[in-house]
Amino acid sequence: MTATDDTIIHEPSLTAGEVEMLLFALDRSRATFAWKTGGLDAAALTRPHPPSAMTLAGLIKHLTRVEEETATWRLFGERPPPPWDTADNGWEWASAADDTPDELYTRWREAAARTRAAVAKVLADGGLDRLAGFTTADGRSPNVRRFLVDLHDEYARHVGHADLFREVIDGLVGEDPPQPG
Repeated sequence: MTATDDTIIHEPSLTAGEVEMLLFALDRSRATFAWKTGGLDAAALTRPHPPSAMTLAGLIKHLTRVEEETATWRLFGERPPPPWDTADNGWEWASAADDTPDELYTRWREAAARTRAAVAKVLADGGLDRLAGFTTADGRSPNVRRFLVDLHDEYARHVGHADLFREVIDGLVGEDPPQPG
């Protein structure tokens, strides 16, 4: 991912409420992920970092899956779109090397946009306390807040991986992506 709008961080006010802060934290993690994984060729994206078999390509495709499942299954109880509707767990990690960098970056951006739209829809219809469409095996439904926190946690975990992998690849370090102006 090159230096695009994906890496721009829009700071909330210092007195932002819960929704604004939660969405800011999620978008800041997305921006940092875009920066840490961006602008690399296929060789860099598919390079493993032993002892882990993880790659940056796998991370991008995995977070694409998480975004797609959040926008559909977790928030609305609907099946995610293909290929996620029939993909086995872990498929994204194994298949990421088959995708070009442009395919990986584009699908991730599109999935994140769908999740932002889905989140806006549920926030306008009940806010963070609204029950999500997902139902557990015992019939309970978590609220939207739970899924947004889970999504942020998923990014936080994998931004750490991306940070370490990127430093090994080309020495890129830092906490937040450089901002314009």
